Amino acid sequence: MSLVTRLRHGLPTRFFRNLLQKNDQCTKHTSRVRMAHTDTWHINNMPSLIAIKNGEKAKGTFSKGEMESRITKLRNLMSKDNIDGVIFTSHHNINYYSDFLYCEFGRPYGLVVTHDKVLSISANIDGGYPWRWTANGDNIVYTDWQRNNYYQAVKQELGQYGKIGCEFDHINLDNYRKLTDALPHSTMVDVGEPTMYLRMIKSDEEIAHIKEGARIADIGGGAVVEAMAEGVGEHEVALHCTQTMIREIARSRPNMTLQDTWTWFQSGINTDGAHNPVTTRKLQKGDVCSMNCFPMMGGYYTALERTLFLDHASDASMRVWEANCEVHEAGMKLIKPGIKCSEIAQEMNLVYEKHNLLHRRTFGYGHSFGVLCHYYGREAALEIREDIETVLKPNMVVSIEPTVMLPEGEPGAGGYREHNILVVTEDGAENITHFPYGPQHNIVKK
Repeated sequence: MSLVTRLRHGLPTRFFRNLLQKNDQCTKHTSRVRMAHTDTWHINNMPSLIAIKNGEKAKGTFSKGEMESRITKLRNLMSKDNIDGVIFTSHHNINYYSDFLYCEFGRPYGLVVTHDKVLSISANIDGGYPWRWTANGDNIVYTDWQRNNYYQAVKQELGQYGKIGCEFDHINLDNYRKLTDALPHSTMVDVGEPTMYLRMIKSDEEIAHIKEGARIADIGGGAVVEAMAEGVGEHEVALHCTQTMIREIARSRPNMTLQDTWTWFQSGINTDGAHNPVTTRKLQKGDVCSMNCFPMMGGYYTALERTLFLDHASDASMRVWEANCEVHEAGMKLIKPGIKCSEIAQEMNLVYEKHNLLHRRTFGYGHSFGVLCHYYGREAALEIREDIETVLKPNMVVSIEPTVMLPEGEPGAGGYREHNILVVTEDGAENITHFPYGPQHNIVKK
């Protein structure tokens, strides 16, 4: 049976059918297990903090020199502002400075950096994984046996210091109160914004890593086109794309954690929002479609986003699509060192105005890349919008992704978006997205 036929009907594999049968048999014979009561087991006597150094340190996403360079720059920032220690709590900063990407699931995590140590704080549920993936430091584990053991770890590691940095843009009021209670003799200062500016300039290793992600995203785009056909559900197209990208990551980067690669594929009315979830809607000829391929490697996000049509596009759709591609090309030509994000946005607005589409624009023209994802991270100072005055510098990495949306009932209704990743160089920019865009390439006929 062909791929398109299998996707169109959503047929399970033989392995999946057997798995369902076994699961059903297990369910029928599962018995209820009761936990025996015991009066001799005292929770309060259990340890609040432990160490789990299980196995060997992981190879890691980046070299030892790369990770040491990041910590050195952070410590220079700390010295400049007389900061004794830092407690990071966000996914992006913990990952950036240690290579450990945590799964929160209701428990707090942290990374302590002082002038002489780097140490991650993790929950007992994760075992030795956090220690293995804290590339440049140690790890301490807090248990569930007593409430707020996480803050016992924070107090143990930072209680003797006076000036402590934390991320004001990440920590909520309740956790900030717990943090200050744990460190009553310390003064809290913000390091969220200053570290964002440090992350915005990418190293050569980071850029090579992002380029590999862009390459894999292009492969995901090919998988989307392969799976698109009349009667195939959005979810089947997205599944095929995600599986293809994960397999390519596993092939090209065998030591990489396979975490959070995903695909958004929208069709018809579902294209009106860039972040709309995948549905089971089945594709129809003439549909406008949005592909959004997101390979994730070591917490680093890359993306390929394209407008496509299945079988044909109306004259009205072609007009909007071609205009959006013109804006896209104008934006890519503007990326160079020395230009402000606001100036790029204003120039791109002029192209939309020429086509009477500016009022249909839905969000900013692009953003930075690096340690970020759909549920964590954002380098807000590198958004390409009219209100951002950041000046582009070499080794910044940004997207150009103009988007317009025409509501149902209007000719050419739907969402249109093209997205490329560009690395700012000394005298211009390098486009690292190579999947083609526009009507000449992306009207998919089956």
